[in-house]
Parts: sequence; structure tokens; C-alpha cells
Amino acid sequence: MTDAPGNARVITLLVVDDHPVVRDGLRGMFASAPGFEVLGEAADGVAAVELTTRLDPDVVLMDLRMPGGGGVAAIAELARLGARSKVLVLTTYDTDSDTLPAIEAGATGYLLKDAPRDELFTAVRAAADGRTVLSPAVASRLVSRVRTPAGPGQESLSTREREVLRLVAKGTSNREIAAELFISEATVKTHLTHVFAKLGARDRAAAVAVAYERGILG
Repeated sequence: MTDAPGNARVITLLVVDDHPVVRDGLRGMFASAPGFEVLGEAADGVAAVELTTRLDPDVVLMDLRMPGGGGVAAIAELARLGARSKVLVLTTYDTDSDTLPAIEAGATGYLLKDAPRDELFTAVRAAADGRTVLSPAVASRLVSRVRTPAGPGQESLSTREREVLRLVAKGTSNREIAAELFISEATVKTHLTHVFAKLGARDRAAAVAVAYERGILG
């Protein structure tokens, strides 16, 4: 992130989509809103990896199905390279076979292209902060792949664990959760470890997905 005049925070982006019209639309949308700067565009996953490593954007808006290199492979490669950039998937596909591989590969979040403009802006800001971004619609699609039946070792969540999970679902960072609940970040991480184990989830996004399905988050 960079500072604009007046020390306003500017989030830098890379737009990845194989359709020029979509790229132009996203670039224009972010250009019209304060606090964003599109550093470049890519039409496939291979170019996305090259440009991400060269331009170092805060957030990569990544489509999934693209000729010449798909989004999931690009996300996995960026994770392998240890890229600082956060990847926010923005696609038309919400099937089980699309959503879970993208999250498992290392995507910070997953939105559909019909998301409202303000929701997209909010999601990009959250992703830039490293917070999980997962729409309820996508969460419901993830559940069938990440949910495991409750067993003897999977007790119900404690009141504190539910509080932590609700804040995670809102995109709150560990540091912010710690401040709001007056506990240490280490304690937040411990609660999340317990939540993952009890819900049979691998990460924050999967935990939120399972929690929506089980009614923990409504």
C-alpha cells in the first residue's frame, strides 16, 4: 500500500481476467473510487504470476477459468513463491469444484462477479488487510466439501469461540479481534485452532462456511 496526498491510504491492484471488457470495466470502476490504484492487467494465470512478482500489488483480483493458465494454478504458484499480494477471486463460477480448490490454493477470499460495487470495494480493502472475504453464497457452496459430521472429538463451540468466529466472519483481523475482546493475539489464535478442529475446517474461510451451514452464524 502507498500513501496518497494527505497520507490517504491507497490500495494497489492487479486485474486478472481473460475478457478485455471485464478488465476495462474493473479498471474504470476502481479509477472512479478514491483509495485504489490499478497497477496492471493480465489475461491469464501465467501472466498474472509474472506481473504480480514484478509489480507487487496489494491485491490481485483473479478470475479462475482462463485460456493459457487458470487462476487456481496461479494462486498456488504465488503462494509457493511467497508473494506478499493477497488474492481475491472474482469469478462467475460458484460450483464446489471451483470454490474449494481456489481457497485451498491460498486465495484470501472468493466473490462472484454479480457482487455489488460497494461490496467489491469493501472486499478488496479487507483482502489488503489479510482478512478473509467470503460471501454467504459462496460459503454455502463450500460446505459440501469441507463439512465433516460431528463426532466424539468435535464438541460444540464455547461462547468465546463463537465470539471469535463471528468477528472472523466479518473480516476482522486477529489483532482487531484481540483488541475488541480484550485478549492477546496468541489467545485468539488458540481459539481459532480449537474452532478449526471442532468444525473440521482447514482455515478461516472454511470455518466460516461450515458455521453458516450449521447455523452458528445464522
